[in-house]
Amino acid sequence: MKNYSIIFLLAITFGFQCSFAQRSEVTKNYRNFDRKFIQFGFMLGVNTADFSTEYKGNLLTNYDLYSIENISQPGFQLGIISSMKLGHPSIRLRFIPSLSFQERVLDYTYLRDGEFSTHEERLGSTNLDFPLLFKFRTLRYNNFASYIITGAQYTLDLQTKEFSSQSPANPFLKIKRDDFQGQIGAGVDFFLPYFKFGMELKLSHGLINALISDKTRLSDPIDRLYNRVWWFSITFEG
Repeated sequence: MKNYSIIFLLAITFGFQCSFAQRSEVTKNYRNFDRKFIQFGFMLGVNTADFSTEYKGNLLTNYDLYSIENISQPGFQLGIISSMKLGHPSIRLRFIPSLSFQERVLDYTYLRDGEFSTHEERLGSTNLDFPLLFKFRTLRYNNFASYIITGAQYTLDLQTKEFSSQSPANPFLKIKRDDFQGQIGAGVDFFLPYFKFGMELKLSHGLINALISDKTRLSDPIDRLYNRVWWFSITFEG
């Protein structure tokens, strides 16, 4: 996540430097973009996924559990952009059906009879994401603009184990196939001669408890589990 923030801040700084270096009479690229009612494009990006977790009390006493470490993992995504103007050119509604690949890790550390043991639980997801977002953009300064986005998305996990049978001797952690997430983020747009190039950073956070509590040693210590994803994306719209 730290690396994404640095890249994003550098992009904004570069954009402002380029914009202010231009004179007011500079030729504006792609003037017709804001006149179109609907635009289309595509999105490519990377992500880091983990959980926002709430644990039950007395983990060591009740579950011989010393700690649970939540470790974020990298992934990537691609999507198709549909953007509709809502009256003013600076306000748009965006629908970006996407395919994303994510992985999350929970590292369990047990303490039994004075000895530590560990278990790494990896949860891979191949998701169909359907975000519906409002985009509020600043007025263009020459060929540059910035924006914020907010909205929500429905996520369908194609790799789900929600309906798989458990083995008591070798359990795995189950999370729900369907999830609803709120999203918020910010980005920058660069207007080029024939298309618009954008960069954005956003956060998704689950709105429902994704944990399936099936009374295994992995799910029992956890009270609530919410999916959380940081996204860094580049967009191309024409």
